Amino acid sequence: MSLPVTFHRAASAEFIEASAWYETKRVGLAIEFMAEIDRCVSLASEQPLQFVVVREDIRRVVAYRFPYSVYFRAEKHRIVVLAVFHGSRDPAIWKSRA
Repeated sequence: MSLPVTFHRAASAEFIEASAWYETKRVGLAIEFMAEIDRCVSLASEQPLQFVVVREDIRRVVAYRFPYSVYFRAEKHRIVVLAVFHGSRDPAIWKSRA
């Protein structure tokens, strides 16, 4: 059974911005990026405890093919996605959302 997923407003904005950027690089690449992030979020929703804790109660799913990770908090009845984050960005940004 998978848990419902909620996106932090900033995580949603990051996801949209990254998707738009990938589409400028190659037509259809945004769809591939979105599918990969969706796969990561689905994994977090289905098996949240299988992912390593990276800070306090925040866990991370690393994307394939793209230099992104999905940072999330597993709550009792839902998953909260805190960031859809490029690996070269300053981690203090997503940590401030915790």
